[in-house]
Amino acid sequence: MPYLGSEDVVKELKKALCNPHIQADRLRYRNVIQRVIRHMTQGLDMSGVFMEMVKASATVDIVQKKLVYLYMCTYAPLKPDLALLAINTLCKDCSDPNPMVRGLALRSMCSLRMPGVQEYIQQPILNGLRDKASYVRRVAVLGCAKMHNLHGDSEVDGALVNELYSLLRDQDPIVVVNCLRSLEEILKQEGGVVINKPIAHHLLNRMSKLDQWGQAEVLNFLLRYQPRSEEELFDILNLLDSFLKSSSPGVVMGAAKLFLILAKKFPHVQTDVLMQVKGPLLAACSSESRELCFAALCHVRQILHSLPGHFSSHYKKFFCSYSEPHYIKLQKVEVLCELVNDENVQQVLEELRGYCTDVSADFAQAAVFAIGGIARTYTDQCVQILTELLGLRQEHITTALSQTLTHCVAVVVQTFRDLVWLCPQCTEAVCQALPGCEEHIQDSEGKQALIWLLGIHGERIPNAPYVLEDFVENVKSETFPAVKMELLTALLRLFLSRPAECQDTLGRLLHYCIEEEKDMAVRDRGLFYYRLLLAGVDEVKRILCSPKSDPSLGLLEDQAERPVNSWASDFNTLVPVYGKARWATISKCRGVEHHGPELPNASCATSGPLVPAENKERVQDLPDSGALMLVPNRQLTAECFEKTWLSLKVAHQQVFPWQGMVHPDTLQMALQVVNIQTIAMSRAGAQPWKAYLSAQDDTGCLFLTELLLEPENLEMQVSVKQSKTRTETLHSFISVLETVIGTIGDFKS
Repeated sequence: MPYLGSEDVVKELKKALCNPHIQADRLRYRNVIQRVIRHMTQGLDMSGVFMEMVKASATVDIVQKKLVYLYMCTYAPLKPDLALLAINTLCKDCSDPNPMVRGLALRSMCSLRMPGVQEYIQQPILNGLRDKASYVRRVAVLGCAKMHNLHGDSEVDGALVNELYSLLRDQDPIVVVNCLRSLEEILKQEGGVVINKPIAHHLLNRMSKLDQWGQAEVLNFLLRYQPRSEEELFDILNLLDSFLKSSSPGVVMGAAKLFLILAKKFPHVQTDVLMQVKGPLLAACSSESRELCFAALCHVRQILHSLPGHFSSHYKKFFCSYSEPHYIKLQKVEVLCELVNDENVQQVLEELRGYCTDVSADFAQAAVFAIGGIARTYTDQCVQILTELLGLRQEHITTALSQTLTHCVAVVVQTFRDLVWLCPQCTEAVCQALPGCEEHIQDSEGKQALIWLLGIHGERIPNAPYVLEDFVENVKSETFPAVKMELLTALLRLFLSRPAECQDTLGRLLHYCIEEEKDMAVRDRGLFYYRLLLAGVDEVKRILCSPKSDPSLGLLEDQAERPVNSWASDFNTLVPVYGKARWATISKCRGVEHHGPELPNASCATSGPLVPAENKERVQDLPDSGALMLVPNRQLTAECFEKTWLSLKVAHQQVFPWQGMVHPDTLQMALQVVNIQTIAMSRAGAQPWKAYLSAQDDTGCLFLTELLLEPENLEMQVSVKQSKTRTETLHSFISVLETVIGTIGDFKS
């Protein structure tokens, strides 16, 4: 056989395809075609046999047809003129008595992405929508979306949309799901498929006949429907109840999210739903699929924000296995910290203690850090374990000691100080454990934590002045300015309680910092302390030994339980995995649209690109709106908007300079990112150009907005009406709107 990749391969196959003896033998002919496909999938350019493959499509062998159609769909963009020759064969096959042949031909025609093919596929698609065979209807429905994409920016065919809406009542469940997907793609610019009461109830009644993928899709689309009465609401919830027990995690999570959204006014119902999904979530946390396990753990942590003790009785499910990857172990450790109570604290601490000597230094530090977090509530048990770990003198444990005695915050020194204030009873035990550990601390954060402790509680540690003296001896080789500044403060504090032992050391350190140190921050700190000492010891005590913060202020108390409604819209998305802000950033950087069924009402975590590529340099992060939190998935009809708009007075008007033309699609997508709904918007180029927007915050305050652009004036006029008079939230909303408009358009404030 010739070498793979040489031109001889193409010549040999072309000769074989033209051989009448091979054509007469169906199996031999099919084997040659299979060789062509095999070389094509391996990356060899087989476009040279295009004409011979087109001739091979005229056969009754359905296997051969599949192979030839696959070839033609691959090379049609390279050979558009020759591909048109195969259209007649495809059109003929669309009328074949065999439904498999009809569906295969129609699917292949819709996949021929080349200019001029639209006029040939329109009629076969319409015929396929009315075909008796369900397989052909499935293909035809998906072909509608492909045909719409081929037309580009052409207007939506109303007759085709009506035909697809009517097929939502098709007897075949796959046709129904395909219709939803196609309508979503075709009506993307208009906000996606509309789910009204008849459609919603029809989909609910057909749910049991759908497969698991179809059920998950339909559950996402049903998020757009809002029941009009409590009776209807509970009828829907009763129909959905059985899907909470599905064997598919996707269906269970989709049904749970729909429950949480619909029952937002009934917290007890939301709690019952979360109780029912506890079993499936625990099963997913033990799944062999690492991706599924990680996503489930992220959702467990999200639920624990609202129901802290929800999984406490199943804490052993979150013990780590040696074979689990690092990222799953870290998630489980985080979950264990939130499940600790009086009944299981001893078992959880013993488990975490075993992780502290893990071969992975990062995982061991995370475990020690977790014990430090639990120490805020169960101080004695945790301090005892940490003291024993400190005796091991392992570097990665010793470095993390001061971290683990603090709360889980980024700045180790600050969080350790907070923990000491909250748990003063642990100070004595910590001071007894510290001597000797300075030899094993190498990183800057560990040094700062130790130095701070020696300065604050040095009178309780016998060798504190001598440990600090060692640091002063090596100060010239210290590369971190923060360590030097912490050393200055700690030594001066210790000087006040033990002056005889610290006077000489403090003098040498001040001389070095003032005369030799090159870092200006360290030098200024040294000069400040020197001049403070000149003012007298009493003045030094007044400055450095001022009263500490009162723990009763509650600055470090646990955050209040978050209501379920604050994260219900993010449930069953990637937001729990990445976090809302990070997922919004990832979505922008990917530069691709999110094609999920919730696109028209998506939150900032599931958004697509905000601006065209040429404007990417001007994208800025949206400002933190403070107390303002716009509610996603807020549906407001045009009639309701008009009625409310006429009943309210303008609360704020502002004019922005504007240059260039408005791009409605881009602006609408950017507004979706910040949960602002577009009610109506003029087409691009309209004069004057108008847009009407709606948004609602978590307190129920409604913001109605009119955008008016008059090109001759080169200005964008913004009028905002507010249902509740709240000046602060109004200014926050204006700030968010101004940032979106400034990001999208050629606007300069």
